[in-house]
Amino acid sequence: MPSTPNFFDLHKAVLEQACQAVQERGHWTPYPEIPSGKFYGASAREEGLNAYESCLNKPFSLKGPEVISTTGIEISPYTGALGIHYDQYLAEDLVDAAKAALPQWRDAGPSVRTGVCLEILDRLNKRSFELGHATMHTTGQGFAMAFQAGGPHAQDRGLEAIATAWLATDGVPRDSLWHKPQGKHDPLVMSKRYHIVPKGVALVVACSTFPTWNTYPGLFASLVTGNPVIVKPHSQAVLPVAITVQVCQQVLVEAGFDPKLVTMAAEGEAVGIAQALATHKDVRLIDYTGGNAFGDWLSAHATQAQLYKEQAGVNTILIDSVANMKRAAQNLAFSLSLYSGQMCTTPQALLIPRGGIITDKGHMSFEEVSSVLCDTIKKFLSDPERAAGVLGAIPNPVTVRRLELAAELGRVVLASETHSMPGFKGAVYHTPLILSVDGADSVWQQEQFGPISFIVAVDSTEQGLALISNVVASKGAITFGVYSTDDAVLDAAESVAIEQGVALSCNLDSGVFVNQSAAFSDFHATGNNPAANAALTDPAFVAGRFAVVQSRRHTDV
Repeated sequence: MPSTPNFFDLHKAVLEQACQAVQERGHWTPYPEIPSGKFYGASAREEGLNAYESCLNKPFSLKGPEVISTTGIEISPYTGALGIHYDQYLAEDLVDAAKAALPQWRDAGPSVRTGVCLEILDRLNKRSFELGHATMHTTGQGFAMAFQAGGPHAQDRGLEAIATAWLATDGVPRDSLWHKPQGKHDPLVMSKRYHIVPKGVALVVACSTFPTWNTYPGLFASLVTGNPVIVKPHSQAVLPVAITVQVCQQVLVEAGFDPKLVTMAAEGEAVGIAQALATHKDVRLIDYTGGNAFGDWLSAHATQAQLYKEQAGVNTILIDSVANMKRAAQNLAFSLSLYSGQMCTTPQALLIPRGGIITDKGHMSFEEVSSVLCDTIKKFLSDPERAAGVLGAIPNPVTVRRLELAAELGRVVLASETHSMPGFKGAVYHTPLILSVDGADSVWQQEQFGPISFIVAVDSTEQGLALISNVVASKGAITFGVYSTDDAVLDAAESVAIEQGVALSCNLDSGVFVNQSAAFSDFHATGNNPAANAALTDPAFVAGRFAVVQSRRHTDV
């Protein structure tokens, strides 16, 4: 085992707090989410921007096997091509490098591995402004959101995975003395050892929308349990992953380990390395976030690996009755607008009884509720600066084209508008498109990725719950929300949530939104419906990444 800096003791207090947080599920974070010099230093904002800009229009070099080519096709929806080039490697060479690095990492033990991972997160946190700009310009998120999602919130999820993995591995004793009495005969005595053994090479297939938030749980859960990791970034969102891998490699080298324990598999227009890696016989763990097509392909073809995946679903809101219509509408306006509907937690369909609902303003018809929601969205996005920050810029032309075609899917009650992005010449943002459809129309039951939502007329609250239950069972969902002043309706909605395995939020009308998933408290997804087969982050997310191998021998002790 190498002579390593004592990163475990250095970060032990944070680890203990994180372990307590994942067991108590309350609010806690060591990483401030506010992009302020008060927390990150007076010069952090300027240094972060400079660090991001220093990456542009040049190679970004990482440790890896023999380089076969370079690639780089990232385009910022704000400023244009990033001009960054990344090394490319053969899939076989990446796996061989990971396998060669595995024994030393495995034999180091859980405490050393955990300490190294904690140090990596600490250094990533110090680069949060740089990660914020990298995330903003590759995903299109507004800077405030990019800072949070690409930096502290992603780091929270990484730390949550580290704590969960530590609890799972630290709970296994390192050795024991087995003493079995034999009556008149001498007892049987055996010395036993228990080894945490990794499953093998891990592959993380990152997504284009949240390249760090969705990557860190699998990355750190695999590392703590002893598995080397190959990260395959989305070709349009490489830089946040590259920065992450760079930090991983720097800390690994300082700790005396092979930097190729964590490598990056970049690809450009020509695709195929994800498929080659995913089906390699020595890749035993795969974390995937993305669309159904590749998720289903992985399930069918990557049969040698344990697969943790999150893919498309249809998130819904049922509006039965409302205690404060203004506040509920404001909450929903933000949820429907945030990041132009490109979050896996964004509600797509709002189901409302066609006969109307009871509110604090009295009875409101279906059309009146629809009108209030649309008017609230328009008012919320009337300030261009706020609209740009909340909506961001859509980086994928396919999403923009889908938005343009979606107006034919129902009756338009709020048209999408395109406006210039303040501060960025040539950049634009798109406001949400809201369509009104009947509950019997299947169109709202298909994922429409982007700022596209449906207001759905149903015969009754009961029918709405039945439809939601069916769509979650068949298509999956990450989130489900309900508004009602009737406890019986809330209980019925919770029964649906339990039956179909989807997280439920009730009567959100203040500073918490259905889109949000808080690390250390909220389990992101459940693994119990088609949208995801795993949850971030529960014990099952880490338990399958290692085995316990024992050895025993007789002893005279």
